[in-house]
Amino acid sequence: MIYQISSGQGPAECELGVAKLWGYLQSHYDVTLLDSSPGYYAETFRSVRLYSEEDLSEYVGSVQWVCRSPYRPNHKRKNWFIDFHLCETVRTDAFDPEQVVFATFRSGGKGGQNVNKVESGVRAIYLPTGQAVVCTEERSQYANKQKALSRLQALIQRANQEQCAHQKNENWRHHTRLERGNAQARFEGLDFHRV
Repeated sequence: MIYQISSGQGPAECELGVAKLWGYLQSHYDVTLLDSSPGYYAETFRSVRLYSEEDLSEYVGSVQWVCRSPYRPNHKRKNWFIDFHLCETVRTDAFDPEQVVFATFRSGGKGGQNVNKVESGVRAIYLPTGQAVVCTEERSQYANKQKALSRLQALIQRANQEQCAHQKNENWRHHTRLERGNAQARFEGLDFHRV
């Protein structure tokens, strides 16, 4: 499963909290870093996306870190909140040419008398998604089939990229949804020990 740790739009202390929580998870679970967004200070993060086969649902929601600010020693606030959520994943389609059905037809255009006799136009339909393309540019049916196949493959790849980009934006929007309070997990001190 893919999870995201986020400082929301919190200050540098929250970014340090993200780094501390990431370090805590690394030492207690089998986790893999997917990507991260650096924070204001070195070795801090605005967000971290990670992958783990283990169940980390006990952290999903807001995570509270109680600690005096290491950046602003005279600051009164000592409760910092970090968001931890399960990212939705996108199912992408791997293009399978075996799942393409072709229909041929007579096409107008170049080719002289050939266009009236031979079905050189091709409609290709990708069965899993129902997407279809038409190709009539070439004189031969074979060339039109090859062109239609490459167009369908490009269409599927573009749809996959759009789905992934949309999901990444949705996960990024989660930064603004941090709930301060009602913490699922609580940590204290600079050594980030669980309470």
